[in-house]
Amino acid sequence: MTESNEASRVTVVIPCRDEEGALPGVLSAIPTGYRVIVVDNGSTDATAQVARAAGATVVPEPVPGYGSAVHAGVLAARTDIVAVLDGDGSMDPREIPSLVAELTPDVDMVVGRRRAAHPRAWPWHARLGNLLVAARLRHRYGLPVHDIAAMRVAHRARLLTLGPLHPRSGYPLALLVAAAAANWSLIERDITYRPRTHGASKVSGSVRGTVHAIRDFWSVR
Repeated sequence: MTESNEASRVTVVIPCRDEEGALPGVLSAIPTGYRVIVVDNGSTDATAQVARAAGATVVPEPVPGYGSAVHAGVLAARTDIVAVLDGDGSMDPREIPSLVAELTPDVDMVVGRRRAAHPRAWPWHARLGNLLVAARLRHRYGLPVHDIAAMRVAHRARLLTLGPLHPRSGYPLALLVAAAAANWSLIERDITYRPRTHGASKVSGSVRGTVHAIRDFWSVR
């Protein structure tokens, strides 16, 4: 299969709320041939307009929450493979093809393990929370992961069999727990993690935001 045909099988889903500043850089780095869906999760800025101007399909999702936005994007996708990453510029879309290349019929999902390129990319409180959650995933569910799959690539049809998961920031953990219950085969690969290019993170930008996220994580059973 040629590279162009392979790319046409991939949709990149980008859940966003108020990311008009970072989104142009993210969209310009999407590999050629990939389809792009930006899920506008109640933005009060020009996120939707910026996405449309760059050629992305915009899907509005009025129910607030990261999980709600991701699920809306997966439902709207029409390709065999779905990739998900944030719209804040902290992850490099140019690394998606290396994850896609490892998504074989025998592998259900390939997840990214963030490697901070700068100390500011990952505040101590967010890094600590991630370590605790990842340890729980390994010890309780036997998953070979050290991160919560901030960037991931999966077969769309298989994702849909898991159904709607956690509507808020607990979604990545709920996804991995559901994958473990379904006996999915997972591969974890390093990805570059950078400071977001604009604004402050809704989760890791403050201790309070991280605490709320961890509370969501621990609500997942």
